[in-house]
Amino acid sequence: MAKGTALCLLRHAILAVTLAVAAAAGNDPSKIGICHGRVGSNLPSPAAAAALLRQNGVTKARLFLPDPAVLPAFAAAGVDLMVGVPNENLTFLSASGPDGARQWLQSAVLAHAPAERVRYLAVGNEVLYSNQFYAPHLVPAMENLHAALVALGLDDKVAVSSAHASSVLAASYPPSAGAFDAASLPVLRPMLRFLADTGAPFMVNTYPFISHVNDPANVQLEYALFGDGAAPVRDGALVYTNLFDATVDAVVAALEKEGFGAVPVAVTETGWPTAGHPAATPQNAAAYNAKIVERAARGVGTPRRPGVPVETFLFDLYDEDGKPGTEFERHFGIFRADGSKVYDISFA
Repeated sequence: MAKGTALCLLRHAILAVTLAVAAAAGNDPSKIGICHGRVGSNLPSPAAAAALLRQNGVTKARLFLPDPAVLPAFAAAGVDLMVGVPNENLTFLSASGPDGARQWLQSAVLAHAPAERVRYLAVGNEVLYSNQFYAPHLVPAMENLHAALVALGLDDKVAVSSAHASSVLAASYPPSAGAFDAASLPVLRPMLRFLADTGAPFMVNTYPFISHVNDPANVQLEYALFGDGAAPVRDGALVYTNLFDATVDAVVAALEKEGFGAVPVAVTETGWPTAGHPAATPQNAAAYNAKIVERAARGVGTPRRPGVPVETFLFDLYDEDGKPGTEFERHFGIFRADGSKVYDISFA
C-alpha cells in the first residue's frame, strides 16, 4: 500500500511539473479551446471565426488540417493553435525522414502561421479507430515531425501527439479497469514512450452524448450530462458522478497499466449537439459544455488525478451541414453563422 501511494504521489509530482512547463509555454489547461471544423456550406470567413473566438474570451482552437486560409487569420487574431496533420499525409511523413517532415512543416504550417502561435501538432485523427491503413505510419510520422521541430529549435514550444477515439480502450468500466485495445498496442506502446520522452499529452476524443445514445439503458442521461441526479459509480475508494471523468480516468488507468502513468491526458474533442436526437437540445448542450468550461477553469481534475487539470477542446464552433452520418453529427455548433450563440454560455 505504501509503495502504491508513493508511486501515485510521484506521478502527480511529475504531472504537476509537466503541466507547469506547458502553462509557461502557453498551453494553459485551465483555458478552454474550441474545435473549428469546416465541413459546411455556410461557414463565416476564417477572420470572422477567429474574431468570434477572441470576442468570447477563447484563445485556443483546434484545426483539423493546416488550411492556408484559416491559419493566418487565427494566428493574426492571437489564437493559439492545435494543428491537425491529415491522415493522408502520414505515409509521406513516415517515409520522408526528418528533412522531409521539416519541409512539409515549413510549407504547410509555418509558412502560414508563426511558430509562436502553434502549440500542438495533432498527427492523424482517430487513426486506430477508422484508418488502420495508416496505423504503421503514425509513430514514425510523429517522430519525424518532432525531429523537424528539434532541428528548427521549436521542440520546446510545439508538442506532437495524436488524437484517439475513446474506443482505443478495450475496457473502461469501472474506470480502474481501463485498458487499451490489445490490437492497438503494437502502435500505442512506442507512441506512449514517445509521449513520455517528449512531455506531450495522450489525446482522446470523448462524447458522453454518443455513449448515452448508443446504450441509454446503461448510460443514463444525467450521468452523461453531469446531472445532479446521476447515480454515482463507485470504483474502490473513488466515486464517479459523470461519464467524462470516468472516461478520462479509464484512459489514465490504461496508461498506468502500460507503465506510463505520468503522461498527461488532453481531451481534444467533446461536446453536445442541439438537434437530431431527443437528448440533443440546446438546454442539454448548454448544461454539458458549461460544466466542461467551469471544471477546466477550476482545474478540478478527476477522481484518479484530483487537482490535475484536463486540457479540453469543445466541439464545435459552428454547425457543419456537410458532415456525413447521423443527423446530430451536423448540430454540434456553439455559435450560429451570424455570430450569435445557439445557447447561453460563457467561456470566462
